[in-house]
Amino acid sequence: MTSPSTINERVAEMHATMAAKPPSEAMGAFAREQAELAASGLPGGVAPVGTVLPDADLLDAHGAATTLYAATGGGTSVLAFYRGAWCPYCNVALSVYQAQLLPQLTERGIRLVAVSPQKPDGSLTMQQKHGLAFTVVSDPGNAIAGGLGILTRPSPEARAAQLQLGLDLAGVNADGTTTVPMPATVILDAARAVRWIDVHPTTAPAPNHRRSSAPSTTSGADRRKRACPEAAAHPGETAQVTMPRPLRYRWLTTWNSAAASAGSGR
Repeated sequence: MTSPSTINERVAEMHATMAAKPPSEAMGAFAREQAELAASGLPGGVAPVGTVLPDADLLDAHGAATTLYAATGGGTSVLAFYRGAWCPYCNVALSVYQAQLLPQLTERGIRLVAVSPQKPDGSLTMQQKHGLAFTVVSDPGNAIAGGLGILTRPSPEARAAQLQLGLDLAGVNADGTTTVPMPATVILDAARAVRWIDVHPTTAPAPNHRRSSAPSTTSGADRRKRACPEAAAHPGETAQVTMPRPLRYRWLTTWNSAAASAGSGR
């Protein structure tokens, strides 16, 4: 039997395993929170394409001071925002990036940087657990994620469920808060300007509830439909979704295509 290789396949397997277990109050709380996030749709105030990110103080996986500009280098880079080492979906995503995305980005000279608000020991755990060869940093206070407009926090019910399971985000996060970034990927050019941004309000891959924004080469509903079918199903959303190359549902294919376009300057 072939083991799952894509993020969606691995998440589907994880969901199947979870579904086979007896229901619990905690899992019910998390399910209700995800349903509410999905129903709320895309977040407002997400940074548009063209936004230039200022430099920001970060901590590497060993607790040493670094910065956003040092981590991203002088060329095109990909920022992957995740919640923390405690998040099962984040573990799936970063392990797939290591195996499938990193080699292709490295070939193009594009840096991959994973960013979370957790303390450095959480970053180190993530790095060692999955043998991550790309940079993993802590963003104390969510300075970068906050500037991009992608912050959220658990609902009171989900927060209580987390505490019941022994997870205290206030103790995990470097700033002592429960604020976390929404799962998101951002492609920056050499000037640290946003070339493409993909935001998921829910914690698991959900193609029908995401915002993808990229430099628009054309406009109009027909172009949006060809570039990103799920966008046509949500005509009220204002995000520009047309890209130099067609979007696809699978995250890895989408991000690799966008990174290739950014790297070539198109």
